[in-house]
Amino acid sequence: MIEQKPLRGIRVLDLSRVLAGPFCAMNLADLGADVIKIEIPGRGDDSRGFAPRIPNSTDSGYYYSVNRGKRSVTLDLRKAEGAEILLELARHCDVMVENFSPGTMGRFQLGWDRLRAANPRLILCSISGFGQTGPMASAPAYDIVAQALGGTMSITGQPSGEPTRCGVSIGDLAAALYGVIAILAALRERDLTGAGRHLDIAMLDCQVAWLEDALARFSATGKVPGPIGSRHPSITPFQHFRAADGFFVAGCGNESIWQRFCDAIGMVDLQRDPRFVTNADRTANHALLDPILQRHFETNTRAYWLERLENANVPCAPIATVAEVSANPHLEQRQMILHADHPTFDQLIVPGSPLKTAGVPSAPDTRAPDLGEHTDDVLTTLLAYDPARLSDLRAKAII
Repeated sequence: MIEQKPLRGIRVLDLSRVLAGPFCAMNLADLGADVIKIEIPGRGDDSRGFAPRIPNSTDSGYYYSVNRGKRSVTLDLRKAEGAEILLELARHCDVMVENFSPGTMGRFQLGWDRLRAANPRLILCSISGFGQTGPMASAPAYDIVAQALGGTMSITGQPSGEPTRCGVSIGDLAAALYGVIAILAALRERDLTGAGRHLDIAMLDCQVAWLEDALARFSATGKVPGPIGSRHPSITPFQHFRAADGFFVAGCGNESIWQRFCDAIGMVDLQRDPRFVTNADRTANHALLDPILQRHFETNTRAYWLERLENANVPCAPIATVAEVSANPHLEQRQMILHADHPTFDQLIVPGSPLKTAGVPSAPDTRAPDLGEHTDDVLTTLLAYDPARLSDLRAKAII
């Protein structure tokens, strides 16, 4: 079967930097869009300077991981001529992604009204910390700020521990993925109306949207949710356990699984214990059940318990390290562990794309562009600039 690229023919201008915007635009590239990344001449995206450095090169592994499959054009938007060139490019594009602080595009003379006048079909996706409106719109924000203010950190970590940031940047990544959803919806709407949209995606909004049942629990019970470790607030057991030689997780989402769980670990008496008969009982009495299970699991190895639980069809898994994830044969077969197409280092591992069509190959382009690699090609192909014009722009440090 032929690989599906549903966004083939869609051209995206990626003005964003670091993570939220670039990750959004990279997913569009994975879906087949032609993504043109606009970077500052001589410097580029800030993340080009981030660790880790790729061995035998000056490239950043961070940059490579969220900018694959794009073309790089250098253009100084702070200069009037650079902004005019961007307007010219916008006339040839379908989508623009930016994650500047609100008001920055206006200072570049590239506000939504001017962009829409240049191309009424353009979809502008603005990703920011707190949105384009509201009393906090102009406040600076990073991922950790969104996680803190959005409540995520208050319900993450151990009950007796300090507030904990999630190990991946879910403040940025959630906004990036909601950005992708909004762009796809706007493209569909444009098919019907012919008009573009200005999309307003806030990192804080996305964190609140991911509070799942925490708001419901608070409003229904009046109790403020707090961190409970790996345990689920409504399902028991559903958590991590320590075996004699390492950690694993298991979850019993219904009574049938609980019965199989008890049989598999050799603790059938728990099935008849009135404190643990139903899930509601087990959740109410988790403080009694947890130490019973923990003492039991410490008597044997992780592999021993996982084999017994897997044979009983109980959802379970080892808590894998990043090294173990990178060596997982299932993920390799699913094309989720890929070696990046880097000119000097062939051992750089990057994630594949989870956006798949059943039975169709889905490995994305894994190469990230050199700074300004495609400037001449894009300006020549889309705007018909000749060598003299390119030379003049380069002399004025606009490209």
